[in-house]
Amino acid sequence: MSSFKLVCLGNPLLDIQVDVGKDYLEKYELKDNDAILAAEKHLPIYKEILEMKGVKLVAGGAAQNTARGAQYLLPENSVAYFGSVGKDLYAEKLTEANKSVGLTTRYMYQDDFATGKCAALIYKNNRSLVTDLAAANHFKPSHLQKPENWAVVEDANVFYIGGFHLTVSPEAIELLGKHAADKNKIFILNFSAPFIPIAFKDALDKVLKYVDIVVCNETEIASYGESHGIESKDLDEIAKSILSLPKANTKRDRVVVFTQGTGPTHYLTAQSIKTYPVKKLESDKIADTNGAGDAFAAGFTAGLVEGKSIEESIKIGQWLASLSIQEVGPSYPFPKQTYSA
Repeated sequence: MSSFKLVCLGNPLLDIQVDVGKDYLEKYELKDNDAILAAEKHLPIYKEILEMKGVKLVAGGAAQNTARGAQYLLPENSVAYFGSVGKDLYAEKLTEANKSVGLTTRYMYQDDFATGKCAALIYKNNRSLVTDLAAANHFKPSHLQKPENWAVVEDANVFYIGGFHLTVSPEAIELLGKHAADKNKIFILNFSAPFIPIAFKDALDKVLKYVDIVVCNETEIASYGESHGIESKDLDEIAKSILSLPKANTKRDRVVVFTQGTGPTHYLTAQSIKTYPVKKLESDKIADTNGAGDAFAAGFTAGLVEGKSIEESIKIGQWLASLSIQEVGPSYPFPKQTYSA
């Protein structure tokens, strides 16, 4: 029997990180801080940046970053990550990078598609993410249903879904959501990017009934309000509309947690709104904000896996995000550091 307590589902990508000028972003009509799927016009980016000075290759994909961060805090073999990759060198690099930090990958391998890539274009303290899903776009629920993989699902008590996977296989998310609801397990969904509630509104609406905890940032929850015709621009009011949606598992109340960068984190239930200020970090200690949201989600989720309260888990998430932005890329310091209240 496996010992995995957390199952994460997402789109595994090789992050290609490089510093660029404003003119490079303008060349491809990219915003300073954004996350988009690559269109045909963006495809030359990947070859171009590989030839730039200071380029760095990092195991990426938002949910994979979170899985790696959760494993950073949890005992060995606590986290299993599912996603789809190609049969290539990039997939080997992803597996090696995850294995080095104790994360177990349960990849679905594709014969006809290469491992997905994400261009992380760093401009000053901002980052613009351009993703070519490739193999990541071909994950199937049948991979979860393989006996050796479903045993991992059955053993887990917490599920974390990256919102980007709504672009790939809402059916796989539903499969895990139904299991979590039936077994009264914790089911977490991160909106992941502002375009998800807009461009994939129907897929999001379909899976939200299974979600116990919504995690997002201020721009993502604002885009949810926009796409769902909510007149109020107040983020707490938008969160309340999510809380009121139908829910498959009536044994757990839905919760919304949204971050605001250096602003306070908000935690909403049907009964209350609580805010948690973020401890300020000196600017000279900030190396790279790329992946800060993934790190928050990692610490938050790891806390819940360990049975801590949502309030305590939020504090762990803020602490891990602070550690992460002092590193280059969505990574964490070694030797491992331990959270203390």
